[in-house]
Amino acid sequence: MLKELRPALVLLVALVAITGLAYPLAVTGLAEVLFPSQAQGSLIGKDGKIVGSALIGQQFASGRYFHGRPSATTGADPSDPSKTVPAPYNAANSMGSNLGPTNKALIGRVKTDLAALRNENPSQPVPIDLVTTSASGLDPDISPEAALFQVPRVARARNLPEQQVRDLVGRHVDGRAFGFLGEPHVNVLELNLALDEMAATEE
Repeated sequence: MLKELRPALVLLVALVAITGLAYPLAVTGLAEVLFPSQAQGSLIGKDGKIVGSALIGQQFASGRYFHGRPSATTGADPSDPSKTVPAPYNAANSMGSNLGPTNKALIGRVKTDLAALRNENPSQPVPIDLVTTSASGLDPDISPEAALFQVPRVARARNLPEQQVRDLVGRHVDGRAFGFLGEPHVNVLELNLALDEMAATEE
């Protein structure tokens, strides 16, 4: 019996050591050397403190900041853990909305968002990514059009010339990866940090 079990046990231990220890450690070590920032979560710091990640969106409610895409992520209800409540950009619960295009709650939310955005900038069409959630609910980026749409509001709130804010957006547009993958985009957190720096130099 032991004679038959020994090869299987040896193989099991060897595979666990290779796939469960050696391989993950090798990949992690290689990533730390070749891509240290990405291996640590693409964290973004300000004044010596971590303020977020370039990979995970954040909610910016103030009119002084650019806003990201809506987020459909949820979290546990503090008053009843068996239920969930909206928790935008909850990295522990990445998810999109399960609401279909005919769902009344979704239609109501989009109409409310559209009305607010049209009131904010009535002269421009509302970019679709400002009213739709992403599949992950954590999208840190918006389209250049979505960022430019918000320029008048941000400029008014900060008492800055619109063209100055528009130029700032232009400097933070990332193009397609390798020139052909994906779409041009703007990282909202990085743009808002640059906005704070620009405003600080104006004071």
